[in-house]
Parts: sequence; structure tokens; C-alpha cells
Amino acid sequence: MTLAPSSVLIYTDGACTGNPGPGGWACIVSLPDGTVHELGGGVKETTNNRMEMAAAIRALAMLELKEATPIVLYTDSSYVIKGITQWIWGWRSRGWKSADGKDVANRELWEELLRQVTRLKPSSVDWRYVRGHSGYAGNERCDEIAVSFAKSKPEQLYVGPRDGYFIDLNELPDAEPIPENKKPSTAGGSTGYGKGSSTGYGNKGGNGGSGPTTYLSYHNGVLQRHKSWAECERRVKGQSGAKFKKAKSPSEEREILIGWGLDPQMRIE
Repeated sequence: MTLAPSSVLIYTDGACTGNPGPGGWACIVSLPDGTVHELGGGVKETTNNRMEMAAAIRALAMLELKEATPIVLYTDSSYVIKGITQWIWGWRSRGWKSADGKDVANRELWEELLRQVTRLKPSSVDWRYVRGHSGYAGNERCDEIAVSFAKSKPEQLYVGPRDGYFIDLNELPDAEPIPENKKPSTAGGSTGYGKGSSTGYGNKGGNGGSGPTTYLSYHNGVLQRHKSWAECERRVKGQSGAKFKKAKSPSEEREILIGWGLDPQMRIE
């Protein structure tokens, strides 16, 4: 799957320990002019949902588009996607009340997110779900940044040309349906709906039975197989020219090697 060069590509993520507790947000924005911007920040007392929303808001807020431009935004928060594309219209029509008459949580953030989406028209945002910790570089890097801010040990943020960026943004996540979840009766309290983890990181939705089984990395002529993304990331992070990709089966591994121009029978360490 590829995007047109004129598109804006965005990844966002949020993290929170304690929920509520110290949190962090992060986004990667790849612009049509060929530049990549990493953004991140932290809050001493917050929730996972608020950090997910903050990441999307900050990413969209930095855009200044002079003409209609496709915007593709990947997030692992079904709460954000369903909130901005489905639930928000009912909330507004009821005076920011949920279906059972309670005040909508995080109202000021929902209003700001909607304001940013409206500001960017005629450009529209294509909200896409990516399963957390599934090996896609953009999502994994956002998680790393968000967690670092939540722990008050912020990562150094990259701003520069896309061809000099240390992670590969060319491999886009597979299309996945948004996970089914019960709409919160309070319309978005502190619970991490769609995340699968109250801490906001370390377990986001899990990989489940359909997740990747291995991760391949290739650097300096050596091909390795890893059991987890964290293990793979330790090898490729910051390494110029390193290749890495997830595989769900032995046949997929062979396809990856062929795509990299390698012998599919090449020894994997």
C-alpha cells in the first residue's frame, strides 16, 4: 500500500502510567515537501485517552495547507477514531451529553479536535486504525516517544528530510477494521477503550491470534529473525540502511526476502 507524494502521513500515540497518572503524547508528521516532524510532550496527571487525543490535535494543528491535500492519520486508539467520526455528532446534538444524559468526558479536547478537522477543509482526514505493537515503524516510534515523555525521560525528536529519517515510513499498516467495543456510557472517561491496557503502553490491544509471529531484520549482510518487535528494534534503531519487517508465516518471510532482493533460502540467524 502506498500514498501519493502529495499526501500528509501522520502517526499518533499516547501513553499513561496509572491512568490517571503521568502521561505522554507523540506524533510523526510526514509532509508533501519531503520533511518529517516528530512532536511529543508530557503531562504530570492525565489519562490515556486524553494523551491519544492530544497527539492527534497537535499533529493536525501543525498543518498549514494551501490547497486540498489528502491526510492519512494512523492511530491505535479506536476511542479517537470512533469519537471523531461517529459519536461526536450525537454528543453535539444533545448539548455535549451522552446518550444516558451524562456530561461527555474530555469535551474540550473533542471540541478542539473537531475545530482542527474543520479548519483544514477542504482537506479531509482519513482516520485509519493500526494495531499497537504490530511492528510498523511509525506506530512503534510514536509509542517510544510517548512513553519517554510519560516517564519524564524524553526522546530526542527528529525534524528533517524524510530520506534521512532513521525509520522507514514507506511500509504502511495493513487495513484493519476498528475493534468492536462498547460505547462508554459516560462517553469517554479514563478507561482506555480500544487499547487493551489501562497503563496505556506495554500491552496495547495485544497481538492476538492474528498478530505477527516473527520480525526479520537485515543489516551489514546479516539476516536475523526476532520473536518480538522490541528485540528487532534494538538491532535496527539508528542503523542506516537497515531493513526490517514483520512476517505472519514462513511463506511471508520468503516473500520479504525476495522483495529485499535476497535469496529466499538465505540463512537466518
